[in-house]
Amino acid sequence: MPSDTALLARTAPLYDRVKRVIPAIEWPVFADDVDAILELKRRRNAVILAHNYQAPEIFHCVADVVGDSLALARKAMEVDADIIVLAGVHFMAETAKLLNPDKTVLIPDRAAGCSLAESIRPEDVRLLRRTHPGVPIVTYVNTSAAVKAESDICCTSGNARAIVEGLGVSRVIMLPDEFLARNIAAETDVEIIAWKGHCEVHERFSPQEVRQLREDHPGIIILAHPECPPDVVAEADFSGSTAVMSDYVAVNKPPRVVLLTECSMSDNVAVQHPDVEFVRPCNLCPHMKRITLANIRQALETNSDVVTIDPAVAVRARLAVERMLAL
Repeated sequence: MPSDTALLARTAPLYDRVKRVIPAIEWPVFADDVDAILELKRRRNAVILAHNYQAPEIFHCVADVVGDSLALARKAMEVDADIIVLAGVHFMAETAKLLNPDKTVLIPDRAAGCSLAESIRPEDVRLLRRTHPGVPIVTYVNTSAAVKAESDICCTSGNARAIVEGLGVSRVIMLPDEFLARNIAAETDVEIIAWKGHCEVHERFSPQEVRQLREDHPGIIILAHPECPPDVVAEADFSGSTAVMSDYVAVNKPPRVVLLTECSMSDNVAVQHPDVEFVRPCNLCPHMKRITLANIRQALETNSDVVTIDPAVAVRARLAVERMLAL
């Protein structure tokens, strides 16, 4: 049909960005939603913030701001728009709302959760504070606003060590990712009291898998996210947040690399580095994959789902996030 031909012609420059990771036969399925989303953004003065774990057709074709949770938190305060669509999980949308209380923040699927955020409740944080009086509580951004409100300061995987050491104390409580806390503890003299939360993506990697990768792919460089178990991080060549891993590939240009993190991360970085071979024994985040072009489009068409936070909770949670950004 002529309309199909015109649509594919309009979206051809976008497909050119992702043709290495999306087969040509699949692009017509995405093109209509991509085209509609771009028009809806213009008409509604909206921006899309997309996490590094989003699928390439979202990350490279409709997103205005991309990055890890720290980058999205920072950029959320700078966007000049009436509407923010958060292509990520619910705690990220809450963080965007905390930092932009006067803007409309939409999450395309309210059920896009996080195993870490669900591993701890506000009452758990209050109990820890009573058990360890005077010990600062550092809360990972992968938590609900209600949990952030009970903490002293937030952190991300990219700035956790700087936050822990920047408090200038000998002992901190770090919530809720046990493996991130243990990995940071190995890098600092600060004593860290950890919670038992785990990321369902990163906890599945094993040191045996790392060794098998080296055997199967001699010379491969292995980068691990710090939410991986410490014995996995110890076996890797380098550990860092998604942003740091991406920077490592850009600067070092390893001929062959594996990113021990969520599946789409490798696809998104591979688009930018066609000269690097990516081995992909990755794990899928079912929550991130709840976000699709179709429900981003629906969110912009119907104003769903609007993120709201209890004002009393928001005041205290915002303070913990702002302290992190200040440091």
